[in-house]
Amino acid sequence: MQNTINEMLDKKVWAVVGATKNEAKFAYKIYKKLLSKGYTVYPVNPVYDEIEGNICYGSLEELPEKPDCINVVVSPKRAIKPIEDAYKLGIEYIWFQPGAFDDETIKLANEKNLKSVYHKCVLVELG
Repeated sequence: MQNTINEMLDKKVWAVVGATKNEAKFAYKIYKKLLSKGYTVYPVNPVYDEIEGNICYGSLEELPEKPDCINVVVSPKRAIKPIEDAYKLGIEYIWFQPGAFDDETIKLANEKNLKSVYHKCVLVELG
């Protein structure tokens, strides 16, 4: 899995599925950390129109460009659609934050031949 982590961290365009305005939540911290490290990051959450002054998109399909990676920070049952969308859009990499995956989501990501990371936090990996 470390090779996949390294590959993903080398990619520069990310989407954070489940991004939020709530500064106490990991989805917010992940969004901000990726931005601070120089990544292009698109927040994806149908609840918000914007986060930190940036347009927040309702789905991966609405993004202005295809991200290299998606970081999933939603419950496993809500992670199914981003997995399906990633496959449909040709997004190769998907990172499931702790709590955002279960056996079903990992199985589906594998069936779709997505390169995935789970049991690891992107905040920790970015340092």
